[in-house]
Amino acid sequence: MSVDRVIHSARLVDEHEVTPDAWVAFQGGVVAGLGTGDDWRALSPRHVDDAAEGWLTPGFVDIHGHGGGGASYDDGADAIARARAVHRAHGTTRAVLSLVTATIDDLAARAAVVADLAAGDATILGSHLEGPFLDIAHKGAHAPSLLRMPDAASIDRLLDAGAGTIRQVTLAPELPGGMDAVRLLATAGVAVAVGHTDADAQAARAAFDAGATILTHAFNAMNGIHHRAPGPVVAALGDPRVTLEVIADGTHVHPDVIRMLLAAAPDRIALVTDAMAAAGAADGDYLLGGLAVRVDGGVARLAEGGAIAGSTLTQDAAIRLMVHEVGMPLPAAVAAATTLPAAAIGVGDRFGSLTPGHAADAVLLDDRLTVRRVWVDGALV
Repeated sequence: MSVDRVIHSARLVDEHEVTPDAWVAFQGGVVAGLGTGDDWRALSPRHVDDAAEGWLTPGFVDIHGHGGGGASYDDGADAIARARAVHRAHGTTRAVLSLVTATIDDLAARAAVVADLAAGDATILGSHLEGPFLDIAHKGAHAPSLLRMPDAASIDRLLDAGAGTIRQVTLAPELPGGMDAVRLLATAGVAVAVGHTDADAQAARAAFDAGATILTHAFNAMNGIHHRAPGPVVAALGDPRVTLEVIADGTHVHPDVIRMLLAAAPDRIALVTDAMAAAGAADGDYLLGGLAVRVDGGVARLAEGGAIAGSTLTQDAAIRLMVHEVGMPLPAAVAAATTLPAAAIGVGDRFGSLTPGHAADAVLLDDRLTVRRVWVDGALV
């Protein structure tokens, strides 16, 4: 037997465990086997990579990000390629491309672009529509003039444009027609996320019962926790069906608060970047969904009003914050950037793990948890 590639002498971090002196074999773009020691030599690999006792993890999966490298996913194929290259270099081997609020016509056109790209590039998992069915009082960096109530005709049009590649839709379920929208999207196989919402705990629970399974960037653009008004975060923490997105950049959610989330739902926190165009680029002036954004010290805020406008985060930096500042064990932090987000959008059987049969995506981290090498579909990139 001969395989395409073996990565050996690694500290393998996968499935919530660390395996020392491990090797992983890739064949035909998928994981063909794994083990420890020198057993890999019997596989006669065509390519051999010595991991030199680095931390070897599955490729990171980001289910909520808007761009990077000075480019936004809303701006077409070239911009998407530019932004994806930045995040791939930081270990994100598979990504859902998040599209900000726009007209239904524009969103349909952008979802169609993502669908076309996904057909030829399996590292693009599809699109995430963050809007336009959002609460205006919790709009964040979304143009208020473009927000609207959900309706079946608009949803059907967007689904048709996405041609089966719309993975996630964030909406405010308390809006008129919101619960019907949750049910319609969930029935279509879309992961529905509660976010940019004025929902209280009762409304959030109703949305989860209707089929919503994700809380979009927990704590941000929603009601917080009050001792007499627990809000959507507490509703999500109490529901084992729900995955909570967290933007672990030290700005969106304080590390102490993240620690509280982990104590309540240790296996349901998915790290997301919510990265906008400035990720991997310089501070300065940018646009997000047509709104002017100023990035200063790596923090993106609307030029008018100062609301946080996405992040400049990459998934490797999120893992570092979770380990070094939150105190999360490395295997759990890796799972939060791989296995859990993949499962949240229904692709956990193919991505987010280095067990046999999964995509041959891997990341090698050094002891500072900095990315040293990245493999996609078994090839070193």
